[in-house]
Amino acid sequence: MEFQLQVTDTKSKARAGTIKTAHGEIKTPIFMPVGTVGSVKGVPPGMLTDEILAQIILGNTYHLSLRPGTEVLEKAGGLHKFMHWDKPILTDSGGFQVYSLADNRKIKEEGVAFRSHIDGSKLFFSPEVAMDIQRSIGADIIMAFDECTPYPCDKKYATASMHMTHRWLDRCIKHFDNGTGLYGYDQALFPIVQGSTYPDLRKQSAEYIANAGAEGNAIGGLSVGEPAEEMYAMCELVCDILPEDKPRYLMGVGTPANLLENIALGIDMFDCVMPTRNARNGYLFTSEGIINMKNNKWKDDFSSIDPAFETGMSSQFSKAYLRHLFVANELLALQIASVQNLRFYLWLMTEAREQILAGTFAPWKDAMVKKVSARL
Repeated sequence: MEFQLQVTDTKSKARAGTIKTAHGEIKTPIFMPVGTVGSVKGVPPGMLTDEILAQIILGNTYHLSLRPGTEVLEKAGGLHKFMHWDKPILTDSGGFQVYSLADNRKIKEEGVAFRSHIDGSKLFFSPEVAMDIQRSIGADIIMAFDECTPYPCDKKYATASMHMTHRWLDRCIKHFDNGTGLYGYDQALFPIVQGSTYPDLRKQSAEYIANAGAEGNAIGGLSVGEPAEEMYAMCELVCDILPEDKPRYLMGVGTPANLLENIALGIDMFDCVMPTRNARNGYLFTSEGIINMKNNKWKDDFSSIDPAFETGMSSQFSKAYLRHLFVANELLALQIASVQNLRFYLWLMTEAREQILAGTFAPWKDAMVKKVSARL
């Protein structure tokens, strides 16, 4: 993997760059649609490329290890071939499941023991296991195994967890370096900065991760319930420490405003289930603001869903028609809304990149944050 930093905005810390992987280039800043089990819910791979213009998607190590399982993935030749997706893929490490399955897991130095959410069977993830599963999946970018702490989090616990995450990183790197990819191309390993919302811990973790010399770096443990201002403060602190010549990935974030504010702080990569999850509930993000598609006010509004798009689903269907589909519980509503939200997120990243390259990002961002946060 290679990263070329092209421009840094003079009035903010926003960056435009290019990540080169075995499966193609990624223009940053970028948003990665989440394909948890090898599928972005309701959206075929062809539509992801042709209409949404996705450059990279994310898969989930924990879920893919359960279904279809590494044996099937290896027989298929990796996730790219299995799901018919020839662009880059990033996989998380399963560390977030350690957080989300908090009521049903036990964390030890060796790793994490927990039970499957499917059938209750016993599972064990360690740094080494996480590396092996991600080798089987075959993602271009894979993540180190970490513990994502909750918010709020006692500082004593956050400190112990951070140090364990660092020790797990050392094991990840050792196991990763001693192995080889299964499908004839290189994979890049990203470590993850932790430390909850404690500035001294975040600083310590960012320094440890920076010294690991990885091809890129991630920031985890945010967007877990903390106020947005605390998230921004932690990101700013960490971005000032992580190397400028490596891509920075903020995990699990967030709203359109969150993305824009974090781009201004120096973040390059994002992922979040929000666009598709909200879409399935009739909650749309558009270039004009936020729409609750089920509201009666759209009943006879025959304007297009989003005026920013002159082709595709967002121009083909009206707000009135999409509202009708939601009220009638038609499955097509979920697809149209999901495509709209993902297309908008990728459009927003493209617009941000163009503004960075043009030197006009800062004032554009301030105006756009207000616009995309407004409820219509």
